[in-house]
Amino acid sequence: MNSSISRRAAFNWVAGTCATAVLPAWAQSDRPLRVILPVGAGSGVDTIARAAQVQITKALGGQPVVIENLPGAGGITGASSLAKALPDGLTIGIVSNNHVINPAVYKKIPYDTLADFTPISVMGSTPFVLVVNPAKVAAKNVKELIALLKAKPDGYNYASSGNGTVIHLAGEMFVDEAQVVIRHIPYKSTGAMVTDLVGGQVELGVVALPAAQGHIKSGALRAIGLCGKTRSPAAPDIPTIAEQGLPNYEIEGWFAVIGPAKLPTEQVKRIHAAFVTAFNTPEVKDAMARQGNTINPGSPEAAALYFRSEMSRYAILAKKAGITLD
Repeated sequence: MNSSISRRAAFNWVAGTCATAVLPAWAQSDRPLRVILPVGAGSGVDTIARAAQVQITKALGGQPVVIENLPGAGGITGASSLAKALPDGLTIGIVSNNHVINPAVYKKIPYDTLADFTPISVMGSTPFVLVVNPAKVAAKNVKELIALLKAKPDGYNYASSGNGTVIHLAGEMFVDEAQVVIRHIPYKSTGAMVTDLVGGQVELGVVALPAAQGHIKSGALRAIGLCGKTRSPAAPDIPTIAEQGLPNYEIEGWFAVIGPAKLPTEQVKRIHAAFVTAFNTPEVKDAMARQGNTINPGSPEAAALYFRSEMSRYAILAKKAGITLD
């Protein structure tokens, strides 16, 4: 997990001890909790939310949990809907890195990424891995890949899940750190990107580890290095890019729970407690481990600090890469 998330752990909410307690009767409701996901079905955040859905309902004392996918415009469509929701504790969202990247890459978005939302918790992280198609790229590690790319400038393509996404920025970060030239090929989804990586239509790319592991095991893709600061328990044999000669390269996915602005403190505590309880059940822990995710719920205060830190970091990277979207 990256150093920012490690720092976040230090802020873990002391009041989170209530997470394991029985929720009071007033916190329970027959009305469902609407969970907006600004991503499509089958994406990483969607898989995470659905794996925890039953346990969140139990932690809320039986309150139904309804997951609603509202993809579009890099997450702006779903976030916009959440920003307009009433702060009554019946509508929340689960977002990822793109939520704080969008202000840096889009010329205009219909909400304020910080002021129009209430942070509840950064729940955990998902490792990214740099992969190549072994039939197209002979390199087996970072040193060999950099040498290959420098020997043939602009002779290779790297895929991303879309312009301005965290996967795009992860690729641009590698280009910057390694001082190489690679053409960027944006796709409309992670699934389409991985399909073309396996098929050899594009030579390399950064992918969330859960989406790549099966292809790595089958030999259809070769792992060059993990993108986070440390190795992943889900793939301990894959070294990090940092330990292979690019010490400043560090990026990984994360997922967080947020609500609309002005969400009352008691509702923040209620939802925070339910998610912490749900994600600490054996069922969800096992599902997260299989997906390669690390769970380390933080406090609302820590989430607010983390969002600001990530926004600043991505703004610098996006500006350096010259990424601007209408």
